[in-house]
Amino acid sequence: MAYTLAEASKYATNQVLSGVVETIVKEAPILSLLPFMEVNGNALQYNRENAMSSVAWYDPGDTWTEGTNTVTQVTAALKILGGDADTDQFLARSRSSFADLEAETIIGKSKAMAHQFENDLIYGDTAVNAKQFDGIHKLLNGLSGQQIHAGSGTTGAAGTLSNLDALIDLIRPGKPDCLVMSRRTRRGISALRRSQGHVLDSEVNLFGTRVSFYDGIPIFVNDFISDVEAIASGSFSASTGGATSSIFALKFGLEGLQGIESGGISVEPIGALETKDAHRNRVKWYVSLALFATLGIARYDGITSAAWTN
Repeated sequence: MAYTLAEASKYATNQVLSGVVETIVKEAPILSLLPFMEVNGNALQYNRENAMSSVAWYDPGDTWTEGTNTVTQVTAALKILGGDADTDQFLARSRSSFADLEAETIIGKSKAMAHQFENDLIYGDTAVNAKQFDGIHKLLNGLSGQQIHAGSGTTGAAGTLSNLDALIDLIRPGKPDCLVMSRRTRRGISALRRSQGHVLDSEVNLFGTRVSFYDGIPIFVNDFISDVEAIASGSFSASTGGATSSIFALKFGLEGLQGIESGGISVEPIGALETKDAHRNRVKWYVSLALFATLGIARYDGITSAAWTN
């Protein structure tokens, strides 16, 4: 059964582990919606639908034609994300509470994990680093029908609300679960809306963070989405080297993106170290990303810092 990390944190019996999960969700807000599936083994193999089967109208006595949907078999391999958090024994002894200092070091490591996950969620590429999973840009590179382009050639252009609406319409069935963008892009949309006498709707989420909405769809800022992306032939080509940015429309679960993991996030006590006066904890996560439906993700790229228009 799939669950989100936010839900999983409610069932964590270890207070430190609960704090780690909550911190990761706060630092990587997409994880408040992204469901996770527990995987036995080191990978998940699944069939992704390519095309639906056909049907037809028939007269009595006609010969019926059989047709089945076509699928592509896809494998999403689990990857290892984590790091060691050392608590200095002298600082622990001189502080009033060892537990508080140890928790602080573990929480600090969990923030780094959240930031790495958010970066790789966008720019992960197994061709560049086989130890990570493929991120959304890489998944979309082969899906030309799921892309909207602001620019042409190597030159970007201002964002438009009509293109943003077109991006949303690429997601089927229904609307996206969220829009993901940089802060610069969100400011551009907000500025246009204010100039027209409207503001983006907003509400406070489970973790006390105010979330904006466009057309009823939550907007999540990812601070690792670059504002210096490069484009080639009008389409995203690299995370640096240009002056553009991208917006992603995403659905989650079996209609789009799904996280996979084995054992969830864990904090493993390693113990006292031989080479320095410190106590070590290992924070780790066996995790990856699976795309179950290609119509569940879409990209609007080539957006510059120029003022948004309708």
